[in-house]
Amino acid sequence: MNNKDFISELSARTGYTQADTQRITTAVINVMADYFQEGTNISVADFGSFEIKKKMERVMVNPTTQKRMLVPPKLVLTFKPVDEWKEKVKNSPTDKE
Repeated sequence: MNNKDFISELSARTGYTQADTQRITTAVINVMADYFQEGTNISVADFGSFEIKKKMERVMVNPTTQKRMLVPPKLVLTFKPVDEWKEKVKNSPTDKE
């Protein structure tokens, strides 16, 4: 599903126009992005939580040259769905035909 399909489906389910639905979706994403930049975690009830985690500094080896390099620490965004969603995905059919 791409963005256009998502907006169309959400618009049909909520009764808003596609333009209004696009603005609302963009606003929600922008607010979330602002909180992520501040380092704040976000939990959405009955869906899951988005967390900012710090990956520590580490040494990696380039497989081609065998040269060791230091990878600096960085922040990564992770998502952890609620158990109900995990079960829905786990029990869904693997064929999408």
